[in-house]
Amino acid sequence: MFRGFYTVATGMIAQQRKTEMLTNNMSNVNTPGFKADQSSMRAFPDMLLSSLGESKIPSQNGGTLSNSPVVGALNTGVYMQETMPHFTQGDVRETGLSTDIALVQGNMPINEDTGRAGAIFFALENEDGADRFTRNGNFTLDGQGFLTSSEGYYVLDEAGNRIELQNDRFTVQENGVVTQDGQNVARIGVTYSEDPMNLIKEGNGLLRAPDDAVLENAYASEEISFSVSQGSLERSNVDSARTMTDMMTSYRAFEANQKVLQAYDRSMEKAVNEVGRVN
Repeated sequence: MFRGFYTVATGMIAQQRKTEMLTNNMSNVNTPGFKADQSSMRAFPDMLLSSLGESKIPSQNGGTLSNSPVVGALNTGVYMQETMPHFTQGDVRETGLSTDIALVQGNMPINEDTGRAGAIFFALENEDGADRFTRNGNFTLDGQGFLTSSEGYYVLDEAGNRIELQNDRFTVQENGVVTQDGQNVARIGVTYSEDPMNLIKEGNGLLRAPDDAVLENAYASEEISFSVSQGSLERSNVDSARTMTDMMTSYRAFEANQKVLQAYDRSMEKAVNEVGRVN
């Protein structure tokens, strides 16, 4: 069996997974608050090949030369090591709906360990009472008057309580304070993660912290600056033009590996049917 079969197969699998990731990004280009995934490709460790015994090579003057036992390095293929969300700010567009709320990031502290900026999220409570986080501010009021996400999860205030309103005629100030009929009702809960790469995706734009850890209150830090915009939604940060280009590049790479695999297959067929034929 040719070693190249394995190398080519790993390249095809890696490009297939990358294409699936890019396709998912494109399918969510109009999903509010969606954060595009990025991938990192890595090569498997190289293998150093060496011969089992010392071989002799005839020289031009009739003698023999000793061949080095070291054959050389062999690359064993590539793989997609991980996918990572890109937590940059998406464009904010006006909708005119009072229940649509967008987070507009300002200054985010840089994590000294990772060198990446942190990120802020709305705080939600799922059906099990566990904390979930999202940038999708497409909220609504349920039948009991609670502010909820599109999945029916409760939007929490700064103190971790559900936000109950009389109707959809309310105002959200830039500092997150919710007022209705001239009275302060609550303050939209906004959490901060110093390393958002540690958050785990659950689908539908929802994230959870490892081991359901509690994230920091974004209002409590003077180093974090942001504003809350009512009647607006944050669009996804997917660059559709670049994503389409990356998809075409990934497809071409998959196709090139496929042609190499077909060439190996023809060589194997020839070796079996012709080289090994006994006259």
